[in-house]
Amino acid sequence: MAAEQTTADAANFAKYLPNVKLNDGTQIPTIAYGLGTANYKGTRTEFDQKIVDDTVAAIKAGFTHLDGAQVYGNEEELGAAIKAGGVPREKLYITTKYDPKPDGTVEESFALSLKKLGVDRVDLYLIHKPFWNGITDEQIQSRWAELEVIQASGRASSIGVSNFLQNHLEALLKTAKVVPAINQIEYHPYLQHGGLVAFHQKHGIATSAYGPLTPIVRAKGGPVDPVYATLAKKYGVSEGDVGLRWVIDQGIVAITTSSNTERLQNYLNRLTSFNLTPKEVEDISTEGDKKHFRAFFKTTFAEDDRR
Repeated sequence: MAAEQTTADAANFAKYLPNVKLNDGTQIPTIAYGLGTANYKGTRTEFDQKIVDDTVAAIKAGFTHLDGAQVYGNEEELGAAIKAGGVPREKLYITTKYDPKPDGTVEESFALSLKKLGVDRVDLYLIHKPFWNGITDEQIQSRWAELEVIQASGRASSIGVSNFLQNHLEALLKTAKVVPAINQIEYHPYLQHGGLVAFHQKHGIATSAYGPLTPIVRAKGGPVDPVYATLAKKYGVSEGDVGLRWVIDQGIVAITTSSNTERLQNYLNRLTSFNLTPKEVEDISTEGDKKHFRAFFKTTFAEDDRR
């Protein structure tokens, strides 16, 4: 897609990327602009206009699904971008996440997120992770019950989790009145999590993938490189497009990011121009299983832990 691609045209391309239907009957766009990693603010308190500008560029490129989080420290910037992006709120899909703590309530965190975002509801609200020292199954269940109350209030259309392993999901499901709509996990050929995605499918939980381009941006020199190169040449696309399509063609939501507007526009253009065959998806998975690499939560897991 050329740099002069119009916003309307880019949005049209985004429209033809398949949505994923969630277990609550809502639909989630299959590709999202993520405000983590490159846009992560953490504990910095100053307002960062560049994050706003980058996010507005993503919206104008055609991204309607915006993936934020309390822990990223940039909900205020995301809120400013929502206002400045020129796309009506009802046409955007806004995700944010609760950063779990041993004390405090989910409601307090959620109300603050809404205030920073400048909206009265979000489309998807997630528990960001199940990890803190001494966490118990009862704490996971209690936090989830609080999310169920928020969803019942109409302020979150869907609720889910992030970075949950099968044992965490099993604990949650023992008492849940609402099955999580989605589990957002680091997912790419070098981290396929064993049987976790199959467990999601069994229980009607969708999967969302962050870090899908890890083999290209953080772990070059691995066994999927020649497969990506061959498929990129075959379809006349970039290796990054192949990496994203590997996720999307499994019915998984892909979260990506860039501050390069043309690159974002190109993603939406080229991702609608081809599909990987089931065998090509399987070939990438098979080669990916030959290497293990985790880009996030490295101190939480043992080096050889593939969960």
